[in-house]
Amino acid sequence: MAVTPALADAFVIEGKQPLSGTIRAAGNKNGALPILAACLLTDEPVTLANVPRIRDVDTMLELLADLGADATWTGTNEARVHAASITKSAPDLALCSRIRASFLLAGPLLARFGRATMPPPGGDVIGRRRLDPHIHAFYELGATIDIGNTYDIHGAGLHGASVFLDEASVMATENTIMAAVLTHGETVLGNAACEPHVQDLCRFLVHLGAQIEGVESNVLRIHGVDRLSGGEWTIGPDHIEVGSFIGMAAITGGDVTIEGVRPHDLVSIVPAFKKLGVRVEIGDDSVHVPSRQQLVVEDDLGGMVPKIEDGPWPAFPSDLTSIAVTVATQAFGTVLMFEKMFENRLFFADKLVSMGPRIILCDPHRSVVTTASPPPTPCVRRPPYRTRLALPPAAPPRPGPFARRPPAP
Repeated sequence: MAVTPALADAFVIEGKQPLSGTIRAAGNKNGALPILAACLLTDEPVTLANVPRIRDVDTMLELLADLGADATWTGTNEARVHAASITKSAPDLALCSRIRASFLLAGPLLARFGRATMPPPGGDVIGRRRLDPHIHAFYELGATIDIGNTYDIHGAGLHGASVFLDEASVMATENTIMAAVLTHGETVLGNAACEPHVQDLCRFLVHLGAQIEGVESNVLRIHGVDRLSGGEWTIGPDHIEVGSFIGMAAITGGDVTIEGVRPHDLVSIVPAFKKLGVRVEIGDDSVHVPSRQQLVVEDDLGGMVPKIEDGPWPAFPSDLTSIAVTVATQAFGTVLMFEKMFENRLFFADKLVSMGPRIILCDPHRSVVTTASPPPTPCVRRPPYRTRLALPPAAPPRPGPFARRPPAP
């Protein structure tokens, strides 16, 4: 595989190269970002290990530093945050526009300082991504909200409450948890998201002294405490990255071992790939994908077309839908992919179709994938974030180069 420099006009990937070897799962960026935001909840230093060294994390550290925290990298994958001297409660507009996770600063700022002035967040355009659950949860906790060009949230009299999220939003769950841990009284959070990175945030906060019951479930009971301490924490592995490597290894016919894995986090991922004929061997903290697998779709009983559908955890993760679609294009048989979470997620299928696979996009949420045919050499421009890892594996089984245009700076 030939990879051009990061700032070049295109990444060129040569085909027919199986991926083989051992790789260690990176830290979960969707766990690192809320945990970095949660460091605002204590005035003592926090050291985080296994932090992914990516642009989103750099932006979150810049946001924390702009607020007055001492937030720096102390190692290749280690960061330290000391939020003893926060000077303002309004994060920088330009920095917030870079990442959607910037809105995760609202909960900690509200809990510790009683106010947060939040610009609209950035993020990938994969469909409508509502902020309503965040705002409604803050309101139930006693905050007042003025919405104009910014979200001006005041919470001088926060109190515990019964909060039911109208959707199991990961970020809204995390924001509510962080607002509630320093709020007097008991908060019962219903229809909470319980993805592995949400669990990681809860366990991190408990490690600092928070009282949270029901971790791993969709009902959380949070008993407010007066303060949190500092400490050290290791970010959990990225189960989405693990699933992506499983898919890429299976497509290329390679022999790949992924280390640093939490097998429990793959509870819905392995069965979905099994429907596509992908066989894996799971160890105590590793996953092995054997080489030269023949991918054959497992039909439902009676020879019916099977379905892979995503949903809130513990259902199959929406972020792996792109990978699953790509794997399905290389499997013998027919499968229905049902993307229920985001209405724009499957629109990358037109890029895959230009590479040869037979995909019928039924509507924004459903596609039917059948066995691929030999493709022309494609050039794909500026795919969405989660799609960028799904497109290159479609090239390796085929002769000729594949070019992907990187996103604009």
